[in-house]
Amino acid sequence: MRSVIIHNPMSGFGSDAIFEFERALVHAGDECTFRALAPDFVAEEAVADAEDFDVCVLSGGDGSVTGLLYALRNRNVPVCVFPSGTANLLFANIGNAPEPAALARACRVGHTACIDLGEISWEDEQGTQHVKGFGLMSGTGFDAQLMEAALPNKAAMGQAAYFAAAFANPRPTVEEFTIIVDGQKYHRRGISCMVADNAMIQGDIQIVPDCRMDDGLLDVIVIETQDAAQVLRPLFSGIVDKTGKSIGRPHLEAFRGHEITVHTEEPVPLEVDGDVVSSGVTEYHARVLPGVCNLVVDSMSSYQPSSDAPARFADADEIAFPKE
Repeated sequence: MRSVIIHNPMSGFGSDAIFEFERALVHAGDECTFRALAPDFVAEEAVADAEDFDVCVLSGGDGSVTGLLYALRNRNVPVCVFPSGTANLLFANIGNAPEPAALARACRVGHTACIDLGEISWEDEQGTQHVKGFGLMSGTGFDAQLMEAALPNKAAMGQAAYFAAAFANPRPTVEEFTIIVDGQKYHRRGISCMVADNAMIQGDIQIVPDCRMDDGLLDVIVIETQDAAQVLRPLFSGIVDKTGKSIGRPHLEAFRGHEITVHTEEPVPLEVDGDVVSSGVTEYHARVLPGVCNLVVDSMSSYQPSSDAPARFADADEIAFPKE
């Protein structure tokens, strides 16, 4: 088997686990190329030769992995996402077993699922047009302000930096959002308006029900509150109702569609998969890219296809625990 591991060494606390994965993945006679990304890496260059390998492993945080996935769209390359970031929400939404040896075995078994990505475009303060892919949630308002405020403490505090940033700004600005979903216009007031390809956060809590990355749709989520503390109410409801189908999500309203435009009267920050990409935009556009990526999945994943196909590599069953 020929594999390439593309690793972001600046991604998070668990990045060293990728070497344990590599030891479990590579068998006698295999070829494995390991690439450590520079801070200023260009995703398209990092995956330019991905078709030369049997599997492409993307190791990093949500932002870097999604950028690489976007560069691999429509190329039918089997891709394994390895969780090396702070939150690893994209990996959690995929649902594979997290152990390095289990992920190595999934690569050799070779079951894959076609998944969607989102694409978001906007114009920055200088009038320059930008386009990025996303696999989780992106948007404007309070969520982007949190990402920006948490950045200085993220390396030291991890996910706790987001909560500290939230309580440091208890009265976020309420914005007027004009939202167009597949041609239908809505006007809403709130502190944030996001688009989601996946909407499961920590604790397996679904922000909105049935948000999946294989349905050919994006979800638009508006946080309709004036108090940061009230944002915790849908999180608390998620503890007793993880899917959101029983008691719902207070202060949240959601729409679903293929193409979305969000407009605000005043410039607000924009984040894409947890990375703040602009400090002030008044409009962004998002659309779904259906089935553009080919992800490695295992039997733990809800995206596992119903198939009795044998493993792609005959020695896949030999991987159970990391080798001594």
